[in-house]
Amino acid sequence: MKIIVPQSLTECSARERTLALLDENSAHELLGPFDRLVSPHLEKQNIVPQSDDGVVVMKGTRKSHPCCVIAIEGSFQGGGIGEVSGAKIAAAFELALRDVERGKHLDVIVILDTGGVRLQEANYGLLAISEIQQAAVNLQQYVPIVGIIPGRIGSFGGMSITAGLFNALIMTKEARLGLNGPEVIEQEAGIEEVNSRDRKATYLRIGSASRKKNGLIEYLVEDSVEAIQEAVDQARLTKINQRVTSNEEHVNELLYQDIKAFTSSEDEERTNDSRGRTWLEVLSDIDSVKSSRISTVQSGTMTVSGEKFNLLAVTKDAYHRFPRVRNGEFGLLEGYALADVIDQWIAADATNDQKTPIVAVIDVVSQAYGAQEELLGLHQSCAAAVHAYARARLHGHKIIGLVVGKALSAAFLSHGLQADRILAFDDPYVQVHVMSKESAAKVTKRSLHELERFTKDVPAMAYDVRSFHKLGATDELIEGISVEHPTEEDVSRVQTLIANQLADLEAGGLVSEHRLNNARAKKSRAASIEVRVQMEQQWVNESREERGRIK
Repeated sequence: MKIIVPQSLTECSARERTLALLDENSAHELLGPFDRLVSPHLEKQNIVPQSDDGVVVMKGTRKSHPCCVIAIEGSFQGGGIGEVSGAKIAAAFELALRDVERGKHLDVIVILDTGGVRLQEANYGLLAISEIQQAAVNLQQYVPIVGIIPGRIGSFGGMSITAGLFNALIMTKEARLGLNGPEVIEQEAGIEEVNSRDRKATYLRIGSASRKKNGLIEYLVEDSVEAIQEAVDQARLTKINQRVTSNEEHVNELLYQDIKAFTSSEDEERTNDSRGRTWLEVLSDIDSVKSSRISTVQSGTMTVSGEKFNLLAVTKDAYHRFPRVRNGEFGLLEGYALADVIDQWIAADATNDQKTPIVAVIDVVSQAYGAQEELLGLHQSCAAAVHAYARARLHGHKIIGLVVGKALSAAFLSHGLQADRILAFDDPYVQVHVMSKESAAKVTKRSLHELERFTKDVPAMAYDVRSFHKLGATDELIEGISVEHPTEEDVSRVQTLIANQLADLEAGGLVSEHRLNNARAKKSRAASIEVRVQMEQQWVNESREERGRIK
């Protein structure tokens, strides 16, 4: 039976959208509804699951070229990324990467209709998005990734950062793209910062027309299947992701005078203490700590048993150019400054066989919740940082994350979750999550008491680091440390633990390969593993059928 697809892509379901982009009779869905791989976490919270968990993955051909199309269903849980849906996207990227590494060309198209991480699964979604992002950067070495953002929801949260990694982005005139939704900004920063009910102002700030004007997307098209198909065919020819650096130039041009003043010699006096800065300083060699182009991104070097490490931290500045980034938040300038430092390290080691390991010292309370940041593309700045870390891994740099304080939301995705290994202090102040409790309660329409109650059945919803450790995401919890006022013995012990992580670490592999290969993950992230097992079986079988059809 032939499926009739509406002429408007926005009016289509996720499944209809994928079919609209593939040649007729070529589509084959992987892990579809009849495989019934539902989220194991929703029914525990009295939420009805969906049999495909809101993500459609199809292989087929477009203009006779092998193609994989991934579409997020915005009508289910706001297009939120949970454990199963996130694993489906990550697995598709990882399998496409394996194919192209073996010389098999494959076009990759992603249709985004998502609010970001599904808050009812919280850290499951956070981990999955970081794994999607790393596979995407690796995949781009071989083939471009084309992203499409139709109308309806748009693309927000961690998936907006992911969109910023793609080689080309296509938006319709009705679509929106931003890191923080207006409701979240209003909750975190107040109605004076953003009035979520002012739809006109919201669109002027994060709508597709603004994104095209600021160089944050490549194609602005009418909401028609034909127009989007034409843009896809043009975008398939894109070889290099220029957006990661081109938007930085745009931001620098707009803010040049402010950035120049912000990097004055008075930075040291202006910078506030934070756990990130404290541990960067105590771990670093004497006189090696310095500011990047901005005072809030600090670097240093550490020597352990004769081996050098590069250290990087995001810290506080009470006089920050942006008021929403004065308490250690990850803002517009932080992403590009962090990427700039990492790029310098990559260049410095370009001709060296031995690449200097990188240590991300992590204490980031959240991303910035500000109207200016959204207007200028905070998600793209975060994408620059993610891309830099992932690129460093590709160049052979081993990356260790050390969580000394907060590790929240997009800030953690940008600074820390691309690490090969993650250590964390076993300390009540150390927290890992997607969003503040107050905002999470408002978005999910629950009380704080209800949120706390559900964490007993779904550890990924909890904020404490021990719950995060249960997911297999951290490699070691460090106990018995005076975190606020470390002694020499504390510092020496932490340095040794960091160095020990290099022993069995091979540079350049996928982070998911390590994260899912431990006893804790095999229990708590069993669905992530099962999705990959079944996806691989169907991917291989479909490839065999495809070869048979070609013959």
